[in-house]
Amino acid sequence: MKTAMAALLILFSLLTVSTHSMDDQSFDIRQHLSTVTRYGAGKDIADNSFVPSDIPDRCTPIHLNLVARHGTRSPTKKRIRELDNLATRLEVLIRDAEERKLSLQKVPTWLQRWKSPWKGKLKGGELISKGEEELYDLGIRTRERFPELFNEEYHPDVYAIRATQVPRASASAVAFGMGLLSERGTLGEKRHRAFAVTSESRASDIMLRFFDCCENYKVYRKRHEPAVDRLKEPVLDEITTALVRRYELNFTRQDTSSLWFLCKQEASLLDITDQACGLFSPSEIALLEWTDDLEFFILKGYGNSLNYRMGVPLLRDVVQSMEQAIMANEENHAPGSYEKARLRFAHAETVVPFTCLLGLFLEGSEFQQIQREEPLQLPPRPPQNRKWRGSIVAPFAGNNMLVLYSCPNNTSSKHFVQVLHNEHPIPMPGCGDADFCPFEVFKERIVAPHLEHDYNTVCSVKVEQPQQKSLTTPPSRVHSGLGLIALLTWTLLFDTMNWLFGFHNLIKKFI
Repeated sequence: MKTAMAALLILFSLLTVSTHSMDDQSFDIRQHLSTVTRYGAGKDIADNSFVPSDIPDRCTPIHLNLVARHGTRSPTKKRIRELDNLATRLEVLIRDAEERKLSLQKVPTWLQRWKSPWKGKLKGGELISKGEEELYDLGIRTRERFPELFNEEYHPDVYAIRATQVPRASASAVAFGMGLLSERGTLGEKRHRAFAVTSESRASDIMLRFFDCCENYKVYRKRHEPAVDRLKEPVLDEITTALVRRYELNFTRQDTSSLWFLCKQEASLLDITDQACGLFSPSEIALLEWTDDLEFFILKGYGNSLNYRMGVPLLRDVVQSMEQAIMANEENHAPGSYEKARLRFAHAETVVPFTCLLGLFLEGSEFQQIQREEPLQLPPRPPQNRKWRGSIVAPFAGNNMLVLYSCPNNTSSKHFVQVLHNEHPIPMPGCGDADFCPFEVFKERIVAPHLEHDYNTVCSVKVEQPQQKSLTTPPSRVHSGLGLIALLTWTLLFDTMNWLFGFHNLIKKFI
């Protein structure tokens, strides 16, 4: 028992709030909102150590695949209710402080009279004007960057635009299409033209909403969400203690969580950074961002191979479109008779698994570990640097473009793939960290291992599920990052100890 208690103390000490300081002047909160980060704030957070390849002369783009998240949106109905509850809770806290005859001098004025900007809204989750602009501008920049691809007369078979049936995704597709095809038609001053956006039923869209159709994933997420919440609790508790000491209000863990959510909404949607965000220090914000990043790593990213293997139909579709483009290029098909771009608009739950299928944002030998299905460490805790950041991996409007090039003068390979993440070339660990990869190498090293897994097999619920290989830190490596396996082990131990103590006290009553 002493050993178990010592281990638990180590666990909690690893998760306590860091006291490191950050340069407030250089700290832009809008770049630290995890997946609630606006595209303009997140897309240019660059890895300065990587030098993009120079595209060889006479290499021309012949096809483009785009997988994009919807743009900035309003809070969902559930989150609007949470903010309404927060407003009520703040009133209670202020009233309690007044009854205790506190001066409230330490309490920011805005907090004493705050009301939710979304109060009274009956709907939520829709694309806001900033989100429309993000996709509209992305459409314009895409056309300008690849004029060879977008010089044809529009036809849905040449430029296929697809979206999920969720309105914010289809609206994002429309905004992108308006930018892409502006001045290409006859409608209005901008000479817009009509275009088609196709969608699959939510119940069967295994291409862009595979997470909604995958029963195994639903089971996995339901089982592990409570454990992820427990993983975040020590950080929230320590920050809550700091807030209580700082403002002399009786904040709870839930208050801290709701205030952090409000901070993200204010900074991302309203450009307000001196209210809810001002309650936290930069080091506290870095830790709150980290807890969000842990959550989407475990439940959407590399935390378990199921998270991304259910996206295999999308990866297969991308590769097949490239192969068709190569065939059309080699057979000299007439312009306008074959597809030149396949443009998809979906969600973070689509973009993140697809990013993992490409093996992006991995550290060191982690790509080889994934190939061998060995556990990965969780993203390191601040102040350590990490590649896995929601503000970079999947901000609003975050995207991956896979550009297929024809290089007829190249002796080793005639076709290459370049991956642009948020419009920037990015190294592919599966291709020796190059961003310009021979198509055959791309298929063999990055794609083929995933295509060995069938969607129906991966997603079908089994009566007795074998323990899944979770790509997180094993217990023996807790010192450098708490993995999901370790988390579940400690959680079970903690619950067992509580039960034993309770049982012991119960027995004492009868002795």
